[in-house]
This record gives sequence, structure tokens and C-alpha cells, in this order.
Amino acid sequence: MRRPTVSSRVAANEDIGETGMNVFATVFYDWSRTVAGYFTWAAPLAVRIVVGWVFLWSGWEKLQILPRMIENFKSWGIPAPEIVTPFVSGVEFVGGLLLMFGLLTRFAAVPMMIVMLIAIVAAKAEQIDSLETLLGFEEVSYFVMFVWLAIAGPGPISLDHLVLKALRPKRPPADYGA
Repeated sequence: MRRPTVSSRVAANEDIGETGMNVFATVFYDWSRTVAGYFTWAAPLAVRIVVGWVFLWSGWEKLQILPRMIENFKSWGIPAPEIVTPFVSGVEFVGGLLLMFGLLTRFAAVPMMIVMLIAIVAAKAEQIDSLETLLGFEEVSYFVMFVWLAIAGPGPISLDHLVLKALRPKRPPADYGA
């Protein structure tokens, strides 16, 4: 006699009426996943707009007060602040702009991650006394969002999506996370 497979046992249990947990799974897992499936475009768009806006203006402001920012970078012990400060400010400004529009999203996210790591090490290292403190820094939150965008891509409401659709019409842009 053959042993019943897992799927046949599940089907048998459903036929008998042991559906309490199946109703739970259907409502709390399947239904929510189905509804969320209609909004997969929203998360990358929201993250791109929020971090893009923050860094677009952060970079712009730093570029406007460059001498004061160079002094700040010196006080944080960052080497070659006369070179690094305008570079970082430009990365924030251009990176923020690219992220807002979803253009070269994965490429733009990487230097933004590096900027956040440097900010944590240079400006916040002395304040770190626990994992809770480290994870409480907004720079860590931004770093995680940049990592997510670099991995997941910009989503379908992005210039990356349009570019890929135009350049590679035979491949769905979803293959690229765009």
C-alpha cells in the first residue's frame, strides 16, 4: 500500500472539514498577499521619492554652504575634506535626483550606501554604545533602504522601467526589477 503524499493528506483533511487553519491561512496569508500583489509598485516608488527628496535637498544645501561643510568634515576627521565634501554633496544631490525619477536606480543606490556608511563611521561612531543605538540612527535606516533599492530595483513606475522597455522590448522589465 502506498503512503499518502502530503498534498493528498491535506486534501483529505479539507474534505473532512478540518478547515479552521485553512481559513486562517486563506484570510491572513493568501488574501493579504493577493491584495498586496496589486500594490507592489507602491513600495519602491514611495522609498525612492522619500530618500530621493531627502538627499536631493541635503546635497543641495551642502553645496550651498560648502566652506562650513568642509569645516564639519574636518572636525569629523574625514581625510581630504576639500575634495571629499563637494564630492559627497554632489553624490547626495545627483543620487537623490536619480532615485526620485528611478533612473539608474541600482547604480545610484551604491554610492549612497557608501556615503551612509562613512557618515555612521565618521560622525556617529563615538555615540554607538549598543546595537539599539546603532539601529536607531537614521543613517542606518537610509542605508537599509538603499540596499533594498539596489537589490529589488526601482519598480515599474520609474524611468528605468521605460528605458528597459525601449532597449529590450523582448524581455519584460520585471526581469530587471524595474
